[in-house]
Amino acid sequence: MNLYLPSPERRRFLKGLAFTASLFAVPGAYAEQLFRTPAQTEGPFYPDHLPLDTDNDLIVLNNSLTPAAGVVTYLSGRVLDARGNPVRDALVEIWQADANGVYLHTGSDGGSKRDKQFQGFGRFLTGSSGEYLFRTIKPVPYPGRAPHIHVKVKRGGKDLLTTQCYIQGHPQNAKDGIWKELKGPKEQAALTLPFVPLKGGRVGELTAKFNLVLGVTPEG
Repeated sequence: MNLYLPSPERRRFLKGLAFTASLFAVPGAYAEQLFRTPAQTEGPFYPDHLPLDTDNDLIVLNNSLTPAAGVVTYLSGRVLDARGNPVRDALVEIWQADANGVYLHTGSDGGSKRDKQFQGFGRFLTGSSGEYLFRTIKPVPYPGRAPHIHVKVKRGGKDLLTTQCYIQGHPQNAKDGIWKELKGPKEQAALTLPFVPLKGGRVGELTAKFNLVLGVTPEG
């Protein structure tokens, strides 16, 4: 049992095997040679105090009836090793600014405007398939940065990868100092994701697929 999954009573977004499968069944996921996910800076705003709720639903805190502001987005993918094998028991963490551009960190600008309904940080422990899933919000820009979500992968108490993901086609990507450090189109493509409408979504939800590859293939 995944300890980071919400209970059925509190969270309904994983209801139904068919729905979950539809998020992971992305055609062409392995059409190209595996390429190691580029590492990026953790940045200054990894939470300096973790929320009491650290599950994979960042939209609803505990049993609150009020959801966070923002465009609901399902971020999903798999954690893979150099040969494309799924990595079990990998702890995937994400953190990001809320809809007002404020992080869950005492040093983040605009702290008085922070959306207290937004969890700001979440965790998911992968099973045998290496899959992970978060319900969060579409990232928003704030001064100096293009919209992005921070991602960290840990296993056995060790940090394996720290990176960020971005919105494909967003005009601020090319102006973002961290994004511009990526070396060429291949690294850019690895971290720049299409955010597309969720099929059958009721409130304009989006999905984004982000496979986290912890190494290149031997041929690479």
